[in-house]
Amino acid sequence: MDKWATLYKKAQKEYSPRDVTPFIYAHNVVSALEAEDGKIFTGFCIESCSGVCNLCAERVAALNMFVNSGQTQIKRIITFRDKAPTEKETSSMPCGACREFLMQLDIKNKHTEILVDYEKRKVTTLEQLIPNWWGLSR
Repeated sequence: MDKWATLYKKAQKEYSPRDVTPFIYAHNVVSALEAEDGKIFTGFCIESCSGVCNLCAERVAALNMFVNSGQTQIKRIITFRDKAPTEKETSSMPCGACREFLMQLDIKNKHTEILVDYEKRKVTTLEQLIPNWWGLSR
């Protein structure tokens, strides 16, 4: 089994959309990442009635990585809803807030591979998604 299949299976276990409370909906987008040391961490989205309180699956996975291992560097990440990512399904791409968070977490994350299409194993990098990132000059 290749790394993408392993990440897919780990993330898929988190997929179980449900209301947590009348105000919180969760587990409808899932993510798994491989940290620099090869360990895998997962996350799921948490959506609230107030958008500023939302947490995307990618950020939850990255926070799980940091909290549980102290690591900040991500080798690769997969994100999806009910099925593996395809080029036609844009929910597999990190939102702007996630892109920014991952870059701020570790500048080396610019090399993070983000799976675009599971069947084709097509990837992009964080750097390709946010070229000329403002923080490079700091």
